[in-house]
Amino acid sequence: MDMQKTSLHSIYDQDINKSHVQSLARALRLLEVLAGEKQEIALSEIAEKLDWPKSTVHGLLATLRDYRYVEQSDANGRYRLGIRLFELGHKAAKNWGIREVALPVMQKLNSQCGEMVQLATEDDGEVVYLEQVDSTHIIRIVSEPGARLPMHCSGLGKVLLAHRAPAEARSILARKGMRRMTVRTITEITKMEAELCGVRKQGYAVDDQEIMEGLRCVAAPIKSKNDSVKYAVSVSGLAGRLSGEYFEYIRKSVIDSAAEISVNIGYRE
Repeated sequence: MDMQKTSLHSIYDQDINKSHVQSLARALRLLEVLAGEKQEIALSEIAEKLDWPKSTVHGLLATLRDYRYVEQSDANGRYRLGIRLFELGHKAAKNWGIREVALPVMQKLNSQCGEMVQLATEDDGEVVYLEQVDSTHIIRIVSEPGARLPMHCSGLGKVLLAHRAPAEARSILARKGMRRMTVRTITEITKMEAELCGVRKQGYAVDDQEIMEGLRCVAAPIKSKNDSVKYAVSVSGLAGRLSGEYFEYIRKSVIDSAAEISVNIGYRE
C-alpha cells in the first residue's frame, strides 16, 4: 500500500473512532482525492487510491454527481470536481472579510517592491494562502490561493506559530513533523522554539531558503482587536534580489503593511 493510500485510510479510520458519519467522511475523502488530481480520473483509480471497494466508490460518486459536486465525462466516464464546489468556494471566499480589507494594502505593497505578496492563515497545522498579488518581475515564484505549505519552514508559518501558545506550537510541530526541505530547514523543535521566540520579539519572520533553494521570504503578523494573530502577510522573492539594503526595505515595508491591515480590522495598540 502506498503512502497516500495509507494516509487517507488511517484518517478515515480515525473518523470512525470519533463517531463521525461514515458515509459523509468517505465522501469528503473522495473529494480530497479528486482535488489532488490535475486531470479526470477513473473509478478504478479512485478505489485504488482509497483502498475501498469499487461498489462503495461508485455509490458515492453517483450521489455526488447528482448534487453536482462531481462531474463525469460523457466521453470516457472519468470523474472530476463539479461546478457546485466552484460555486461554494466563491461564496466561502466572500465570507473571509480579511481578504477584502487586506487586498488594497497588499496591492500597494506590491507596487512599492514588485515582489509577490501573500496573505495566509493556519488550518490543521498548515499554512493556507488566502490571497496573492503576483510579482511584476519576469522571473517569479509560482503559487496560488488555496495552496498549503508546512509551517516550520515558511515565513508565514513561523509568524503564525510564534503567536500560538508554546505548548500548542510544539504540538503542531510534533504532529505535522519537521521535514527537511533544504539544507537550511530547521528540523529540531528546540531550535525552532528559539526561532519562534525571536520572531515574537522582533515582529517578523524570515524564510531564508528553508522551503526552497533560492527563495527568501519576509512575513509579519496581522493582529486583531483582541491582540490575537490569525493571519499574516509576506513578501517573497529570489534570494539574490532580497538582500542587503533592499532586504531591509522589504522587511520594514512588510511590517508596516501588516500594521496597516491590523488597524483596518480593529486592532489598537
